[in-house]
Amino acid sequence: MIGHFMCHTICRGFRWLPAIAACCLIGCWRASEHEVVVYTAFDAEFSEPILEKFQQQERVVVLSNFDVESTKTVGLVTRIIREKDRPRCDLFWNNEILHTLRLQKQGLLRPYDSPAGRQFPAGFRSPGGFWYGFAARARILIVNTKHVPSNQRPQSLLDLTSSRWKGRVGIAKPLFGTTATHAAVLFAYWGPKRATAFFQQLKDNVQIMGGNRQVAQAVARGELDIGLTDTDDANVELRAGSPVAIVYPDQQEGGMGTLLIPNTLCIIRGGRHAADTEKLMEYLLSPEVETVLAKGPSAQFPINPAVSVRPALAAERPVRWMDVDFQKAADLWDTAAPVLRTLFASGR
Repeated sequence: MIGHFMCHTICRGFRWLPAIAACCLIGCWRASEHEVVVYTAFDAEFSEPILEKFQQQERVVVLSNFDVESTKTVGLVTRIIREKDRPRCDLFWNNEILHTLRLQKQGLLRPYDSPAGRQFPAGFRSPGGFWYGFAARARILIVNTKHVPSNQRPQSLLDLTSSRWKGRVGIAKPLFGTTATHAAVLFAYWGPKRATAFFQQLKDNVQIMGGNRQVAQAVARGELDIGLTDTDDANVELRAGSPVAIVYPDQQEGGMGTLLIPNTLCIIRGGRHAADTEKLMEYLLSPEVETVLAKGPSAQFPINPAVSVRPALAAERPVRWMDVDFQKAADLWDTAAPVLRTLFASGR
């Protein structure tokens, strides 16, 4: 007979439903007194080892649900909204912040005053404890070094609209994930009129890819010269020895700076496993976890001031980070989304 905890370990995650059914047949499955259901938009290859370690240390069963690369954030958020009357999710680990704020606006998050989260910078946590930002990624340009000499690399997002790069630039569809967050931030930073003009110009130059990972891969293969992506996806190609380099955009004097987007954690209102959910929240906000994410292949930028380790992609010179009002960006999403949907919904 398989032990109760080991059975849950084997069956962890909704992707393991056949194994759960098998456990039922042999009589070893029964509801755990200690479990937490996590919807995770952060890449499974990076988040699963962390959730597994928590499960082993705390003997709390973690039931993880992931979604596909291109629509994972929107898909999981849609599921949370659909389940609002009978929530299945306890903790949402989002890989961006825009849709976390939208869930808060709809009243679907439960506030939690996290002892670990109190020390995080004010811009990376909700004043009311509705969400906490950690383990950030930068929105950078990835270039193919065989196609783009070092003295000809674009230095700004605005350079991507140049006719010189027509058809040689790739972006993920700006309706999902960090690309959607980036678009909303630009609408907030520039205003809707200028941001709309930028995306209209950008559309004429770019190829739309399935996600940020696909953008980085296309540049690495030489199918594209330049891509707008996240540091974690660029780092995968760098570690593989691909002929690529990264550019932190808009670092010039007076430039708007490079956007830094945190992962966010939030507790879903009405979740059934409050104590274990809070325990997992504390673990994920710990210096230990951000250190692992900074040193690992995803090369996340720590937000916790107690973490001193430099991520693998830390620039040699200090980076000028973009001054962002994420709440304003979230409020403008309903303005930005129809514009972006009209321009990019079909892809090309």
